[in-house]
Amino acid sequence: MASVDVTIRGAGIFGLSVAWACARRGARIRVIDTTGIGAGSSGGLVGALSPHVPEAWNPKKAFQLESLLMAGDWWAGVEAASSLPSGFGRVGRLQPLADAAAVDLARARSEGAKALWQGRAEWRVRQATGAAWEPVTPSGWLVEDTLSARISPQLGLAALVGALRAQRVEVRVGAADEVGAVVHATGVAGLADLSAYVGRTVGAGVKGQALALRHEARDLPQLFVDRLHIVPHVDGTVAIGSTSEPVWHEDAPDAQLDGLLTRAVAAVPVLAGAEVVARWAGVRPRAASRAPVLGEWPGRAGHYVANGGFKIGFGMAPKVAEVMADLVLDGRDAVPEAFSVVALLSKGVARDGAL
Repeated sequence: MASVDVTIRGAGIFGLSVAWACARRGARIRVIDTTGIGAGSSGGLVGALSPHVPEAWNPKKAFQLESLLMAGDWWAGVEAASSLPSGFGRVGRLQPLADAAAVDLARARSEGAKALWQGRAEWRVRQATGAAWEPVTPSGWLVEDTLSARISPQLGLAALVGALRAQRVEVRVGAADEVGAVVHATGVAGLADLSAYVGRTVGAGVKGQALALRHEARDLPQLFVDRLHIVPHVDGTVAIGSTSEPVWHEDAPDAQLDGLLTRAVAAVPVLAGAEVVARWAGVRPRAASRAPVLGEWPGRAGHYVANGGFKIGFGMAPKVAEVMADLVLDGRDAVPEAFSVVALLSKGVARDGAL
């Protein structure tokens, strides 16, 4: 590439998505990753794109809603450019309700969804039918929402790389020069770098583990039971995840995955006996705010941060990508205050007096 307008450091979901948004606007982009495409937490198995509950509304929930609503067209554009599948599907989601109080709360939330979800998706309460692909529900009632979707993380990243290369974007594994504006989308390592720069911890890694079973349910909704995601994918597998481990001894899969499998079978008995075809573990970047961290890197002109996807990186990616492209290419800062790097660090003191 003769010249570069923007260098993206990190080939996970945030890095590749920001690169794609910038490339579509005509910018000359280079993506570099020292380890590999999706080598961090983005290369997992689960791919649950699910909304926050429609109540106690705030900027984070509003941003996520916009991203989920735009995701179908956004991923369709990636697929068209790359001629590769992403595994995206707006399949919806089912959740069991434990008792009468939970049913009443879910019905109240359905009214919130009518007001907040712009008439483009529903959150409704319905009786269980006894179908095999329904979670066990003590009350006999379920929440069904039509906003939740799924993505295959590995297919999605491959489609993004294909779309970028179709736009003549260089995607390089290994060392390379940083040219032009630089977007740091480097996950856990990036949070550590930012923490060292400002002299205080702004985030850290949290280990997660997941597994995949051979079970054909590709056109059926994802399930959410007792904080466990059960997500059917287009390849005839069902992903089960995930753990959330702030403290761990090694970042490889371990015996905790057996507990996930036991819980999944108890919730959805039809999965009993399904073959385990993959096990995964990775360390996800969680900011202290538990929200994405976006914006200019204080005190480093021309450097930007896109980090902190944690468990919702794929769901947030379309909107994150467009907001970061606005900032990097046009100087237009539409980053919500709840996500702003400067806001996150407002109580700290950066090196060289930047804050």
